[in-house]
Amino acid sequence: MFNAFPAPVFDATSDTGSTGEFGDLPEWDLSDLYPAPDAPEFARDMEWLQKACADFAARYEGRLADLDAAGLLNCVQEYEAISTTGGRLMSYAGLRYYQNTTDAGRAQFMQNAQEKVTVFTAPLVFYSLEINRIEDGKLDAMLAENADLARYKPIFEQLRAMKPYQLSDELEKFLHDQSSVGASAWNKLFDETIAGLMFTVDGKEMNLESTLNLLTEQDRSKREAATRELARVFGENVKLFSRVHNTLAKEKAIEDQWRKMPTPQTARHLSNHVEPEVVEALRNAVVAAYPKLSHRYYALKAKWLGLDTMEVWDRNAPLPMEDTKTVDWAQAEKTVLDAYGAFDPRMAEIAKPFFTDGWIDAGVKPGKAPGAFAHPTVTTVHPYVMLNYLGKPRDVMTLAHELGHGVHQVLAADQGELLSSTPLTLAETASVFGEMLTFRKLLERAQTQEERKVLLAGKVEDMINTVVRQIAFYDFECKLHAARAEGELTPDDINALWMSVQAESLGPVFNFVEGYETFWTYVPHFVHSPFYVYAYAFGDGLVNALYAVYEEGDAGFQDKYFEMLKAGGSKHHKELLAPFGLDASDPKFWDKGLSMISGMIDELEAMEEENTA
Repeated sequence: MFNAFPAPVFDATSDTGSTGEFGDLPEWDLSDLYPAPDAPEFARDMEWLQKACADFAARYEGRLADLDAAGLLNCVQEYEAISTTGGRLMSYAGLRYYQNTTDAGRAQFMQNAQEKVTVFTAPLVFYSLEINRIEDGKLDAMLAENADLARYKPIFEQLRAMKPYQLSDELEKFLHDQSSVGASAWNKLFDETIAGLMFTVDGKEMNLESTLNLLTEQDRSKREAATRELARVFGENVKLFSRVHNTLAKEKAIEDQWRKMPTPQTARHLSNHVEPEVVEALRNAVVAAYPKLSHRYYALKAKWLGLDTMEVWDRNAPLPMEDTKTVDWAQAEKTVLDAYGAFDPRMAEIAKPFFTDGWIDAGVKPGKAPGAFAHPTVTTVHPYVMLNYLGKPRDVMTLAHELGHGVHQVLAADQGELLSSTPLTLAETASVFGEMLTFRKLLERAQTQEERKVLLAGKVEDMINTVVRQIAFYDFECKLHAARAEGELTPDDINALWMSVQAESLGPVFNFVEGYETFWTYVPHFVHSPFYVYAYAFGDGLVNALYAVYEEGDAGFQDKYFEMLKAGGSKHHKELLAPFGLDASDPKFWDKGLSMISGMIDELEAMEEENTA
């Protein structure tokens, strides 16, 4: 089904605050999409889209099964052109909106554009339905006959994976027509509510990002004050967030029931082109590793902090010996580009325009969406990266992460609009690899054992947040959707589900302050992209295995890596990993990635023993 602007998937919520001290932070220049909201080019493309969709339906509806190979190729290419224009329109409207979600004019522009595109593209619903009615033998013969059509084979495979869950033409059209006032409307309510929340800590009023930033302060009293204020405000709004989650989970359950989806996770696995047993193997491997990863690390961190029991506001606390100076934007740019260039100069060259050509929006501004993302827009333009940069070392890693996405999206663009989009499980590959390159470069530069310890600890915490926390989030979502299937959930019900995964994943060293049970409320993934979160753990495990191959001196690794990124969504994860001798369907594969984290904790424990000897 046509989806002109899937909501950007926000990466881990970043820390924020004031921006003046970090240098000249870049802002987006969206003119590469359109000069202005009232630009004639925007109106022109909207008019073109309306006519193109109507003409497409008049030409092809009811006729796809009768087309020959050349005719089907023309049909697919026309659909691709429509997807490109629709994606361009909604990318512009969406990116403007996320710059300031509390601006009524931007919200109105976004909603009006979404409603128009939804109406205009309604005639396209038949496309995927009719493709799935083409007999297997006939489609195989056409693909064998026409090489240009065969290039789109992955698209046909993805569409036909949905064939068992396809509804009638009338129902599919109904779902399409009501989409702008269904889940997307609840997503907007969530975004606008989150962006509008204000918190008061030590007499200073600040937004969510700025308050979360205090959780990484050296001063423990500030971390505690921020945590309690977050809990207070989340608690005051928990009924609204409970309503959002109840509604979205029920809406999903109804659609899944009609489609006869066997589980709430099935649609995500299909869109990720990953087998359920692979995800289950990943989940089980991570949960089994909790004791040797998060439990062990946080017990070690408690010692460093001089604590017998850690409170939740200590989880992301800096180490006592950690340098608290901030990193200005120029240094952050140099750090990441140097790391990318050391791996391969081509990687730095691709990343450079993000800094020079207005492809990054870095500053913290009122109403700006929290977190960070890289949005590919359309293959005829370029990606845009959103950050909330505050000069923390972790913000530098977030920059490295999002630039990895950006480089991936630039390289995959040559596949064209339909084949460039990477499944979420593989979409995190380049981003996490970019983080690893940056981390390793910083580790090489470490002058003292203490500096190395701080860097290692920071990386372990990031990996725990990427792997352990995200699998715990996945378990929370699984429990939430299972419980919602039995009936309406109260805020207390959801709070209890949240807490059921916290102690298990974080370990016995933690105490959970009253109010922490509401911290599920601000996680955007649960709202925008149900069950997305396991993709982080998938990507981290995959990258750890990839990086091990790189460190072993695999011949031609860089070229193979670039070919993997260029493939976009044109290949399955088995094909992409085969040149590296890796197979994600092997349960032992995940142990390799987890052992890298465990090995870093081993090194930290060895350092601790040396200090106490």
